[in-house]
Amino acid sequence: MTREQYILATQQNNLPRAENAQLYPVGIYGWRKRCLYFFVLLLLVTMIVNLAMTIWILKVMNFTVDGMGNLRVTKKGIRLEGISEFLLPLYVKEIHSRKDSPLVLQSDRNVTVNARNHMGQLTGQLTVGADAVEAQCKRFEVRASEDGRVLFSADEDEITIGAEKLKVTGTEGAVFGHSVETPHIRAEPSQDLRLESPTRSLIMEAPRGVQVSAAAGDFKATCRKELHLQSTEGEIFLNADTIRLGNLPTGSSSPSSPSSSHSRQTVYELCVCPNGKLYLSPAGVGSTCQSSSNICLWS
Repeated sequence: MTREQYILATQQNNLPRAENAQLYPVGIYGWRKRCLYFFVLLLLVTMIVNLAMTIWILKVMNFTVDGMGNLRVTKKGIRLEGISEFLLPLYVKEIHSRKDSPLVLQSDRNVTVNARNHMGQLTGQLTVGADAVEAQCKRFEVRASEDGRVLFSADEDEITIGAEKLKVTGTEGAVFGHSVETPHIRAEPSQDLRLESPTRSLIMEAPRGVQVSAAAGDFKATCRKELHLQSTEGEIFLNADTIRLGNLPTGSSSPSSPSSSHSRQTVYELCVCPNGKLYLSPAGVGSTCQSSSNICLWS
């Protein structure tokens, strides 16, 4: 150290100190310190309450690493168990139920399922309401679960029933407003087949013929008025071992005593009036139709 540096250092140490120098304390004191402690305590209480509420919400909502409550997030998608309510529209690709339980869709009013194309236009709709089940689409099909065969299909042009048997169990039967086309109408075994029109006519037409057959029973045709058998070009052929015409009127050549003649007569002659009416005439050695033709005048 040089002399000049020593002199300067000794002069600074020998400087007189002021006796009345003012001292300023460093830190927070008084009401500021109390407010700071109060805010720190309030912050600590708030953190504890928030932590408790978070733990309570996690416990009540059943939050886990797999999901929340009945909602589970899996690799294949989202799994939802129990009863769930959706207040807004739900957009999903597929909905599956568990293997051991059914899938139930429930609503206080109706359940509507809509199908839309890539432009958002409605292409199909299924509505299940309190009064009816409505389906709106271009084509409606019901297929068999085994082979996928179409059991029922409907579109704007036709309705097709592909089942092996169509069974109508109503007491009033089936009512068709227009024509019915079918190659075969058959009743169930041991049951009668009845075609009836309560207030109008029953017409059966076929361009190549209509055949009515009773293989093991009788064929009966009953009417209130006339029964017409008409063939425009062919003939009417009756083929049987016995042909009976009952309740034919009987003509008589002696109208004064018809009762005594009828009691003794057992053989009659079948006669025809010019208008086609048939009547019986008592048989004789020759034809007696001319002598008893007065019955033709009454018709």
